[in-house]
Amino acid sequence: MRRFLLLLPLASAAVADVSAASANFAWERVQLGGNETTAYPDIAFGDATGSNASYAGPRCRVGPGDAAWPAAAEWARFNGTLGGALLKPLPPGAACYPGSPSYSAAQCQFLLTTAPLTRFYPEDPLTVLTAWAEGNTCEATWFPTGNCTQGGYPVYVVNASTVRHIQLAVNFARNRNLRLVIKNSGHDFGGRSTGAGALSIWTHFLKDFEFLPHHTIDGYVGRAARVSAGIEAWELWNYMDKYNMTMVVPGGDTVGAFGGWTAGGGHNSLSSSYGLGSDQILAFQVVTADGRYRTVTPHQNADLFFAMLGGGGSTYGVFTSAIVKAYPPTPVTNLPLSFQPPVVVNSTDIFWEGFWLYQKFAPVVCDAGGTLYSYVTKVSNTSYTFSTTFEMPNMTPQEVQDLVDPLFKGLNRLGIPVANKVPETTAAFAPAARTGAGSSPGNIYFGSRLFPRANWDNDTIYNTTLAAIRTVVEAGYTFHGINHQPTYKIAGFPGNTTAISPNWRAAIMHADIFDYSLFGGGGGGGGFGGASSAPASPEAVKAGHAKFNSYMDVIRAATPAGGSYFNEADVQEPNWQRSFFGANYARLARVKRARDPWGLFWAPTMPGSEAWAVTTADGLPTQNGPLCQTGFVEGDGEGLGGGEGQPEKIVRAVGRRG
Repeated sequence: MRRFLLLLPLASAAVADVSAASANFAWERVQLGGNETTAYPDIAFGDATGSNASYAGPRCRVGPGDAAWPAAAEWARFNGTLGGALLKPLPPGAACYPGSPSYSAAQCQFLLTTAPLTRFYPEDPLTVLTAWAEGNTCEATWFPTGNCTQGGYPVYVVNASTVRHIQLAVNFARNRNLRLVIKNSGHDFGGRSTGAGALSIWTHFLKDFEFLPHHTIDGYVGRAARVSAGIEAWELWNYMDKYNMTMVVPGGDTVGAFGGWTAGGGHNSLSSSYGLGSDQILAFQVVTADGRYRTVTPHQNADLFFAMLGGGGSTYGVFTSAIVKAYPPTPVTNLPLSFQPPVVVNSTDIFWEGFWLYQKFAPVVCDAGGTLYSYVTKVSNTSYTFSTTFEMPNMTPQEVQDLVDPLFKGLNRLGIPVANKVPETTAAFAPAARTGAGSSPGNIYFGSRLFPRANWDNDTIYNTTLAAIRTVVEAGYTFHGINHQPTYKIAGFPGNTTAISPNWRAAIMHADIFDYSLFGGGGGGGGFGGASSAPASPEAVKAGHAKFNSYMDVIRAATPAGGSYFNEADVQEPNWQRSFFGANYARLARVKRARDPWGLFWAPTMPGSEAWAVTTADGLPTQNGPLCQTGFVEGDGEGLGGGEGQPEKIVRAVGRRG
């Protein structure tokens, strides 16, 4: 049983006069008309260039219980303009709490047994698949203690099916000083798609697709596709099969393919051949903070093209659709490799020599257009496990065997017995139809780092880099290395017109470092296999994070020219302006101020986010608290992200949030 509350029956929607060239799909032509706003100021458009183009409201966004919170009749009127698309859902876990109005023992059992095998969680309007970001206030559990609360979940959700729905939500939130969040699939590891007391725009069911076998746009000629914001990776894999072509999409089945993923960059097993996810977008449609619907290309609204492709999610506008690149059908040959300390000598030093040799071989794989996905895990003080997969596009099994033969021979010479396995070739898309089932919430903390290729070119620096990785793994953290190189040359058109950090272009590896210790180890959760047990106390979480960050500092010290991929990063990353955005931060901050002077779109550790902060009762970096101004005064942004010193000062200033 779903927990949605439709407040009013469906009403008719107005269709704006929009040219076909400015919309990819019919529902994008359904827009808010200016005549509708005259009699209803709460849904009026904003003017980012006008005299009122700044935030001059109360210190905090209005939330439930505040005098300015819209009354029930006002929410009902707003829902009338939406045609009944306003939901007031309860958290899924409420079914497990006897005091909840949605308590149901049968539904609770479903959540704990069957739901993770279905489409339930991806199609829930509130669920975020990293549960700690919400505050863990209403977990599904066999033995609930305390009460279920809304916590860091939004109060109302607009189930968007037209551009008009999105415009109405943006304008209503801006004019009534409400917190606004954007949610697609819920694959968010930093709390960007949830928020206490918020109005949420849910783009999940915007699922149109059109393949364009021959398309010309600006300087691009070739295969392309029109895709809408809610489409997931599994759906695109099925389209690849249907149309016998290849696209660069997320690796996780239920990750939204274009939106937050591309706002951060978006990596894939084809990134050494075709570039990052953000490199695939040729043009896109967006609703900005003033409520206007805009077409964005490298030449039209070029500031948004730059900022929204690699410059931060939930920050500049609401993505609705895009035209993206497609490629000829691309076969990918896969070859697994794994080893542990050799039984004969039982030497951990030899194990790490094997890892040293493997990583030293990574540039060979990346130069051939391939990607490596590896895990290194501590089992005990004398035992570790290593596993990896070579994913080689457009190579035959024999070509892959010939490529890796020197590495395998080198491992055998070390005393690490590895056999030449027969590589398997499949299409880049799924060999069978996918259904998108299987995602469920989990809990995990992790950090990430982009390792410069230059670290591999100097033996002394390389040895220091590998020693840092060993130190972190020996401390009990899992190291997940993804070796690829999405350079500008590989990315191709439209070239250097996006905000992807230069650190990405110079990297030979993106790595996630997982801390499972606070959640009882890996489970079946939705966040990178994250743990499913309850978190520790706030004090233990803080102490655990301090320890974890001290080991991340070891990695940072070995990679001073690196950075971090913010879609897979620690929300408490120090000097995040530089780490996430590098030299692009100053420009991104200017785009944010120009396009959203009200600070309507807010997400932690995104450009311009210093001006606001969530204050939580337990002091943890969740979204379970009011969003308030910090007193941070933005300068012109010059110098931000360009070096270590100035961003550090900014972080210290923001740290004085009262």
